[in-house]
Amino acid sequence: MRFLFLLLLLGSLTASAGDTTRLYNPAANARKDLAAALLRAKAGKKHVLVQVGGNWCVWCYRFNAFTQLDTSIRNLLRDNYVVYHLNYSKENKNLDLLAELGYPQRFGFPVLLVLDATGKRLHTQDSSQLEKGNGYDTEKVTGFLRGWAPAALDPIWYQEN
Repeated sequence: MRFLFLLLLLGSLTASAGDTTRLYNPAANARKDLAAALLRAKAGKKHVLVQVGGNWCVWCYRFNAFTQLDTSIRNLLRDNYVVYHLNYSKENKNLDLLAELGYPQRFGFPVLLVLDATGKRLHTQDSSQLEKGNGYDTEKVTGFLRGWAPAALDPIWYQEN
């Protein structure tokens, strides 16, 4: 498992400028792409998980690899979230959109945002709180994803009989 993780991470970090394996697109129209993610979330009754970072960010690639290699976390994401990678780089910092989202870059990178399907920011997560050693902690990431999934915010679960 570690070897596969390192191989995936190395491949991600050595991606060339024109490679489609890059997580972030500095030339993207983030506002338009986020609007499309919100539409997909609404149709699927999901939330949007926005991972803010850049292709320069080692921890951004570590988080992405971690979420793809761990089956239970990958399933949690698939079932509850539409994932969008919002670029922050010298080419395009997307400062206007980040201002509207509450300046999440103050936590460093990657920073994770949970939006409901209308675009309302529900939570900003400092990803360093999800780390363990040189990677991420399965229990912490699972708790974060479950705690902000649509079902966790459904009032029906909190009604007293």
